Amino acid sequence: MKTANLFIVLFSLSLFITSCSNDDDNQTPTPQPQQQNIVEIALDTPELTSLVAALSRADGDLVNVLSGDGPFTVLAPTNAAFTAFLNANGFSSLEQVPTDVLSQVLLNHVIMADVKASDLIAAGSGYASGSATGSGGLNISIFFDTANGVRFNDAASVSTADIDASNGTIHIINGVLGLPDVVDHAIANPSFTSLVTALGAADGDLVTALQGDGPFTVLAPDNNAFETFLDGAPLGGVNTAVLSQILLNHVIMNSTIDSQFLIDSGAGYTNSSATGPGGTAMSLYFNTNDGVKFNGISTVFQADVVGTNGIIHAVDTVIDIPTVVTFAAADPNFTTLVEALTTLTPGTDFASILSRTEGSNADGINPEFTVFAPTNDAFDALAAIPSEVVLTQVLLHHVVSESNITSSMLNNPGDTSAPTLEGDNITITLPGTGDNIGDITDGSGASDIGIIAVDVQAGNGVIHVINKVMIPNL
Repeated sequence: MKTANLFIVLFSLSLFITSCSNDDDNQTPTPQPQQQNIVEIALDTPELTSLVAALSRADGDLVNVLSGDGPFTVLAPTNAAFTAFLNANGFSSLEQVPTDVLSQVLLNHVIMADVKASDLIAAGSGYASGSATGSGGLNISIFFDTANGVRFNDAASVSTADIDASNGTIHIINGVLGLPDVVDHAIANPSFTSLVTALGAADGDLVTALQGDGPFTVLAPDNNAFETFLDGAPLGGVNTAVLSQILLNHVIMNSTIDSQFLIDSGAGYTNSSATGPGGTAMSLYFNTNDGVKFNGISTVFQADVVGTNGIIHAVDTVIDIPTVVTFAAADPNFTTLVEALTTLTPGTDFASILSRTEGSNADGINPEFTVFAPTNDAFDALAAIPSEVVLTQVLLHHVVSESNITSSMLNNPGDTSAPTLEGDNITITLPGTGDNIGDITDGSGASDIGIIAVDVQAGNGVIHVINKVMIPNL
């Protein structure tokens, strides 16, 4: 009897558990609302109707693009922002804006990453890469500054931040971001106020020039760089013609040179927009062994700020007009030459002499100089570096005074004779033999000296690189 009762209890409990389990299996979970994407949120936001209309009208099917997976960060201008943009640019409606231009303007509000306001605030200020296409096919940069709210390109502030979407984030802003050129970028960044002032003060209407088609690569000294350069003197005290040349020495014309190109190149020379003696283009030396450095003194600390007509690299030092000594000191191929000109010849202040920019010196050694600069390998090929007395004469044999002799001034084909500071002539023959650009016969009669690079132009002369040390008729 007890066994039968126990069986009934267990059977009933089993039915109860099974019943509960079946009930659980039949329960349907409550569906969760699906998060909207960026376009869907914009469609449901009354103050973004102009943005939606612009996206629908622009080239590139931007509605479908921004409905994609992303992630995107969209800086979404309000209706009032679009009205102000249209009025400022002489358009009565969105329909008057060319669709290709409208597309690029809108893409300039799209960052291909999910960027929260907290990310921007933590950074303080800096640049993000937008999706519009700028100089050299690179994406146009967007400047942000959080010193007073979150502000972009000094043209628009965030009114509503961090609207979460399934494919990114929306920040509603109170202005439309136009497509910036290199001047616009400089004006937007408070670190470049001294540069902007200098561009406006210098001869040549450089502001207008740098708003041209370009492309330009601009090495932009920040305010600290100008403060160090001026050393307490007012900017207004700098001769405006000289200031123009100094600023042009930071501009490379007809090129969008990004940091990756410089790093891949390693080191070398290019030309700035400043002019040397005879109107020749000034040289600019770069080296990437330790960061990206120009003329051995100025280091890039913010690279690849892209505008519509060029690219900016912010540098920490103003790059003054170089002398022939500047390039010898900057280029590691000339370390032995620099040692010979300084520590090995203490009785002659070669560095000071070859840094001269004015004539009428008491010793009769006046710029411009033409320097035939032996490489480290050229010095290594000597059996020994001569003692100071002889070395001094050897070094003087590599300098032609009061002449800026560029390669274009040499007889080609033919010979060109030039007197050196040592007293003996050298003869330059073009074209050279083998891989040499030219050959040189020195004072001793040796004719196997090759010119391997030409026309490194400084403000007080020019350098040609040679592969052997020239010896005078001692």
